[in-house]
Amino acid sequence: MTQGRVWQALPMAALVLDANDRIEEVNGPAEGLFNRSARSLTGAVLTELTEIDGDLSTVTARVRRTLAPMTLHDARLSIGRAPAIGCELHAAPMEDGVLVLISPRDIAGRLDRARKSRNAARSAIGMAEMLAHEIKNPLAGITGAAQLLSMNLSDDDLELTDLIVAESRRIVKLLEQVEQFGNLRPPERRAVNVHDILDRARRSAMVGFAAHMMIVEDYDPSLPNVWGDPDQLQQVILNLLKNAAQVGAQGGRITIRTFYELALRVRRPDGTGGTVPLQIEISDDGPGIPNEIAASLFDPFVSGRENGTGLGLALVSKIVGDHDGWISVESEPGRTTFRISLPLAPNHTKNDAQTPER
Repeated sequence: MTQGRVWQALPMAALVLDANDRIEEVNGPAEGLFNRSARSLTGAVLTELTEIDGDLSTVTARVRRTLAPMTLHDARLSIGRAPAIGCELHAAPMEDGVLVLISPRDIAGRLDRARKSRNAARSAIGMAEMLAHEIKNPLAGITGAAQLLSMNLSDDDLELTDLIVAESRRIVKLLEQVEQFGNLRPPERRAVNVHDILDRARRSAMVGFAAHMMIVEDYDPSLPNVWGDPDQLQQVILNLLKNAAQVGAQGGRITIRTFYELALRVRRPDGTGGTVPLQIEISDDGPGIPNEIAASLFDPFVSGRENGTGLGLALVSKIVGDHDGWISVESEPGRTTFRISLPLAPNHTKNDAQTPER
């Protein structure tokens, strides 16, 4: 295998810098990471294209001075408007320049967690559907018996039968919500403008459950269509907006953002090429997700609210999974962000599009 083929076969982004940190050479993964062609990257100053924890120019200067390699573990790398990603950065001396290797770490872990959550949700929902069917009939009998008893009871005892009826009906309503998972039809997918979906969901939220909050749009207008069912995707967005509104204070802020995540590429079913999924983020400035439920937030019946059913986010996870997408969440006090990755419509992928020279 020739040196050039080895260079392109590296599984991480690789760049060669000159004495002034200008890029002399890049491989394919580096083009994907920066979402720019090798031609447009050549001659650019790396420290002007990206930010990293600490000072990247200090790292490269130290490598040149000591002629010894240096590694940054668990670094945070920012490229343009895309969210910072976790990575390992290796810098090594190379003649008069520096070889830089960047290995993103957050992406694989986030997708793996999303897949596990989706599989767990499907298993739990299947069991819950079976139990719901078996429980609803006995509950109907309990409700009827309580109503018959109430006909011959004093006012003091009526309070108890009323409680039985009310709680039985509440459980039936919960079971009906469980059953809707099984009744949810497969998505009828077509090319969809995601901003139209977001706008409809935002308007609905503002005149209803999110009237007490401010919703801010941060859209990338250049994004192409996604491949999805518009009704089901709107249900996803409405559920996430409602989740944010329920924890938000009067005058709080919800931000809806769309963008490409340049470090994320998904292989096509035939194993060739790679596409950059479209990303949707919904963030709120609420109290954050309790640590004890963060890892299982998308599982059915897991809720951070006292009277929550724990089904809204499980349904969101199921719909997104049925669209061959992923959903993840990052939370800390004062900021919680749900991020959805959705595939682009066929014949209109970021990978296939011609990257403009910059």
